[in-house]
Amino acid sequence: MTTSATTPDTSSGVSNSPSPGGDDRADRSVPLRARQDDPASIIAPEGVPIIVAFVLVSVAIVTAAGWWLGPVAASAASAVTCLLCLWAIWFFRDPQRRIPERTDGVALVICPADGVISFVGPARPPGELGMSEAESAATTRVSVFMNVFNVHVNRAPVQGVVDRTVYTPGKFFNAALDKASEHNERMGIILKPAGGRRIACVQIAGLIARRIVCRVGEGAALKAGQRFGLIRFGSRVDVYLPRGVVPLVKVGDRTVAGETIFAVLDGPPESPRTSRPHAGEV
Repeated sequence: MTTSATTPDTSSGVSNSPSPGGDDRADRSVPLRARQDDPASIIAPEGVPIIVAFVLVSVAIVTAAGWWLGPVAASAASAVTCLLCLWAIWFFRDPQRRIPERTDGVALVICPADGVISFVGPARPPGELGMSEAESAATTRVSVFMNVFNVHVNRAPVQGVVDRTVYTPGKFFNAALDKASEHNERMGIILKPAGGRRIACVQIAGLIARRIVCRVGEGAALKAGQRFGLIRFGSRVDVYLPRGVVPLVKVGDRTVAGETIFAVLDGPPESPRTSRPHAGEV
């Protein structure tokens, strides 16, 4: 991970070399530090039963193939089922991340999901979240699409208290489509930073996904980049930036949950950048 500062700073473990393609914003000399991630299992707990099921079914298939079709069929079945089991383990992986923080205390909006930015533009938060007209006006939605090979553990975009959670049943359109925000099954949470404006974050089920997990309830306190849930098998996460908060990512950028910086929440307006920011890049 690199910063946009021009002077070396290795004390925090974050490099301060300029990022390729970075802009010349006024605050690029502000260094970042990388906060240590919270301890967690390398496999998301919600994935363990599914992985066990994959293994048991695989053993049954290989055994049946060997019994009825012979050793060649058993070997072929073993190869296929092993790949499926490895994919299940890979899907539910939960790697450690280095959470970026500005040393001047200005709050950052951190990406909640691994994947690709599929939309950046004006959009209102879902009506069921009950945000006021003043809060909903001129918000910017940043959408991250996750394919079946991305890490699917989701992280809080900002530090704050969970002000509201709302589950909405719905359809299962391809999560990359814009209409998924309105029609798909989703779980919305509103985070209220201390002294700041509320931010909506919405987990959206996709074409394959059939299970949204939100581990937090109303009143829970979250740190920026802290794990709060996951979505199984291809999905999307939307973040709604308040009025005047300018996104620092663009459509097509690849993101890393807990590390990629979406925006500067407080302070002077920022100019959109041309490269993906990570911890240490603002």
